[in-house]
Amino acid sequence: MKILILGAAGEIGRLLTDYLLEQTGHELVLYARNADRRLKIKAPNRETLVSGDFLDYALLVEAMKNVDFIYLNDMNNKGGVRNVVNAMKETGVTRIAVASILDIYDEVPGAFGAWNRRMLGENGIRLHKETAALVEIPELDYTILRLTWLYNQEGNQDYLLTSKGEPFKGAQVTRQAVAQLMVDIIEDASGKYIQKSLGVGEPDTDWDKPSFY
Repeated sequence: MKILILGAAGEIGRLLTDYLLEQTGHELVLYARNADRRLKIKAPNRETLVSGDFLDYALLVEAMKNVDFIYLNDMNNKGGVRNVVNAMKETGVTRIAVASILDIYDEVPGAFGAWNRRMLGENGIRLHKETAALVEIPELDYTILRLTWLYNQEGNQDYLLTSKGEPFKGAQVTRQAVAQLMVDIIEDASGKYIQKSLGVGEPDTDWDKPSFY
């Protein structure tokens, strides 16, 4: 399988790259701004660097050639997300997973929901609601990951998933867990993650706010 990681220089993108190299035999295309300066090839026979941003439509199309799966690590720019979706339609790639944020469906209840909305702001939530909607379409085999508040902890890859329409659970989750979840999604052959929007939290963290705030 050939996997394109869009935003490969981000923290989750770097972890995902390492996990895929360690746990699978897949070929990776690592797409990031100034990728040649920010990323270092570890497996030359399996990794290709592409330097650019998501507004470069022609470069996105070129990077998607012969790709089987796309992971999009940044949903903060509507123009960029729209370019990714249009490039997928042009190249015939249908499988994508994206990292979005929690509460784009007003699914976060209680004190944590109120705290989260204060922290993210209405505009931040609205932006991600709009960019997620660009991906959540019948033409794509999408998986939307609505991530709770992120932190790092080596060895902690525990995650808890909730479906669209269910109350969100978990005030925090590690980036290591998110990266491992992505490997699990890529490796899944059952189709259970296709055309799903999943809330991603850590078990037993249904608190009023993350532990690190």
